[in-house]
Amino acid sequence: MSRAPDDAAGRARRPGGGLVLPAVAALAAFLILIGLGTWQLERLSWKDMLLARVEARVHAAPVPVPPPALWPQLTREADEYRRVGVRGTFDHGRETLVYSVRGDDATGPVKGQGYLVVTPLLRTDGPPILINRGFVPSDRRDPATRAVGQVAGEVEVVGLLRLPEEASWFVPANDPAHGGFFRMDPAGIAAARGLSGAAPFIIDEGANAVPGGLPLAGGTRLAFPNRHLEYALTWYGLAAALVGVAAAFLWTRRRGGGPG
Repeated sequence: MSRAPDDAAGRARRPGGGLVLPAVAALAAFLILIGLGTWQLERLSWKDMLLARVEARVHAAPVPVPPPALWPQLTREADEYRRVGVRGTFDHGRETLVYSVRGDDATGPVKGQGYLVVTPLLRTDGPPILINRGFVPSDRRDPATRAVGQVAGEVEVVGLLRLPEEASWFVPANDPAHGGFFRMDPAGIAAARGLSGAAPFIIDEGANAVPGGLPLAGGTRLAFPNRHLEYALTWYGLAAALVGVAAAFLWTRRRGGGPG
């Protein structure tokens, strides 16, 4: 009579029996957790460099806007948030309203839902540039309610150079045909307003004394979430916990105290 089944059962009950698969699974999970923690540390280094770069740029003396010949070479790493200055005349008749929400963390009394007023700046020495003049609440979206802020004549604008806002699952797509704009897309806004050759970037105007107080300029968001160290420690902590659980499991099995 064959004893093969009994022998197989005996091997499974021996100390250390059936440990290969749990050990492999634990090792794979450990490596994944360590990889995630290391990735978060890399993200932390990148975020620290970003914050330092932005901090230096927003407080630097303004420089002239890049000439059209350099526009194809603009990058986020080299040019985003660069403080620039430019002169021209606002074309208020072709302003665009981009939906926005001014949160409770914003400075000043104006908060809640509203719009960013994006107005073409017409220049005598170059193509037009779109200027984000700042925020207006929903009940002041009509330019007639803030006519005093529609400054005339040549002005000097100093602000931060911003490249097109990246698409996001959380932000609806722009709908120029129905006047719905939800993200900063200079090419799309320029096309909707018939601006030929406009710059491929927008300038966020710095805080200034606009007649009547609106639009409220100088609201560029410069606070970036930076919780990568916290996330890294979480992943490394889970990896350490996994090691402890796996060690206890293997010790119990090797002593023969686990399930048969």
